[in-house]
Amino acid sequence: MPRVLRIINRLNLGGPTFNAAYLSKYLSSDYETLLVSGMKDEEEESSEFIVKELGLHPTYLPDMYRELNPFKDYKSYFQLRKIIADFKPDIVHTHAAKAGAVGRLAASHAGVKAIVHTFHGHVFHSYFGKAKTQLFISIERYLAKRTHKIITLSPRQKQELVEEFKIAPTDKFQIIPLGFDLHRFTENQEQKRKDFRTQYGLDDDTLAIGIIGRLVPIKNHELFFKAIQQVVSSANQKVRAFVIGDGELRTELQNFCSTIGLKFNNQNVQENNPVTFCGWRKDVDVCLAGLDIVALTSNNEGTPVSLIEAQAAGKPIVSTNVGGIENIVTAGKTALLSPAGDVSTFAQHLKQVTENRMLRDSMSKTGNDMVLRNFSYERLCKDVEQLYNTMLNR
Repeated sequence: MPRVLRIINRLNLGGPTFNAAYLSKYLSSDYETLLVSGMKDEEEESSEFIVKELGLHPTYLPDMYRELNPFKDYKSYFQLRKIIADFKPDIVHTHAAKAGAVGRLAASHAGVKAIVHTFHGHVFHSYFGKAKTQLFISIERYLAKRTHKIITLSPRQKQELVEEFKIAPTDKFQIIPLGFDLHRFTENQEQKRKDFRTQYGLDDDTLAIGIIGRLVPIKNHELFFKAIQQVVSSANQKVRAFVIGDGELRTELQNFCSTIGLKFNNQNVQENNPVTFCGWRKDVDVCLAGLDIVALTSNNEGTPVSLIEAQAAGKPIVSTNVGGIENIVTAGKTALLSPAGDVSTFAQHLKQVTENRMLRDSMSKTGNDMVLRNFSYERLCKDVEQLYNTMLNR
């Protein structure tokens, strides 16, 4: 029986955790899988509940964190070398940057015959300065030479990595979109909607607009608040915005809201202010059921899980057009897209969706049908098994 060692950066809420968890749980019984994870950052919400609900028991690397730390990364490398020596994997499959760096080096030096890496996103623009960005690009080019196959989640992502950043030749890449268990976003919607809206004191005629994700610079929440301010000031119906997630910029973003005159609540406060900061919530299916529109304002993205889940829940989307977003929505039909940082166009799109009930209903049905067809975990596992089989047979 072939053995797969699957290594992930950390168990935080997001696509990489779901991807690694579903592949570890639902990959064909023809494969034996060991899941290894680094440690999450303190300000992040843990997603250990995801692997626990699936009955998985990851092995943790106590020294592997997201941030660069040569001493700890060196220790993690040798910890992985020991795991490889004990487990004797036929395939090492790494997910995201840190796991990809430490894991691929360990696997290559140990002589593993099939090394796979999944890019869940990249940091080659909008994150760091020019020098640091170029360093990361050089590292990824070096690691690509020690990788037998690189998985990207969308055609756009592959195009960027091949043509713009020249990480590796096109034949080293394979596109395999994410896959999820989306049933919870389609079941018991009426009760979940009632629960969310009761908790936050929402009337039936109030439109709820949500943005889901970490409160960090790359997500550009300030654009969201500027657009909300324009919508609230001109809407002919009641509108409230919900910020679902937390992070290092929470206080700064609340101060920004105050600066532009946008009143806000913290979680569990039932006041009819335009903005509510909800903090981290594990019941995203309940949140999505209670929302009417989902927004995303990022300057860079891989494949944002929040937009896949939003479409499964039947929610229209207003988003910036970055990363692989154009490959998981249908522009003009399930989502209205604008350039990154373009407040005027984003606000215009948000107004258009809030003011047009027929448009919202049409976008809702189209998005639901599309993601249920294309982003199931069954399809994900089938695609990855085919890749593994090809690599091992070759």
